[in-house]
Amino acid sequence: MGSTASAWIGLLARLVTGGVWIFAGALKVTDPAASIAAVRAYELLPASLVEPVGYSLPAVELVVGLALVLGAFTRGAAVISALLLVAFIIGISSVWARGIEIDCGCFGTGGAKAGASSSYPWEIARDVGLLAASVLLVLLQRSRLAADNLLFPSRAAAPEPVETPVSQGS
Repeated sequence: MGSTASAWIGLLARLVTGGVWIFAGALKVTDPAASIAAVRAYELLPASLVEPVGYSLPAVELVVGLALVLGAFTRGAAVISALLLVAFIIGISSVWARGIEIDCGCFGTGGAKAGASSSYPWEIARDVGLLAASVLLVLLQRSRLAADNLLFPSRAAAPEPVETPVSQGS
């Protein structure tokens, strides 16, 4: 795939993944109690970590989403995105394997929900797709319309140094 095509695909990956993070974080940031309840429902973290994670997760999602949409510090944001998505895939798989029926809390709410396990395959598939987009962004050199292109001009754009022959013995 040419660099022009991959740069446009990178833009699409940034906008979709970043948009999902912004949407998810915005729905949770105004209701920290629901975010904490969603984290607690997974029954994975020690009680001492449930509140700090529940409070901080929406803000992290918003920051990662904004960074991706703007294309600012894209690789770092994509790494954090990928790590979060791996954690979410593990969490959903874990509750599914343990027979726990909860709303994933991905877009607000969270907690017990009868029949929720029928949604788990879709939630895992969605997160795997977003994980693939995040990994692509980590691997891509550049994407279109990214602040990184202004913040960190490509070295490839710099002229190549001219080598001069070294004279041997004068």
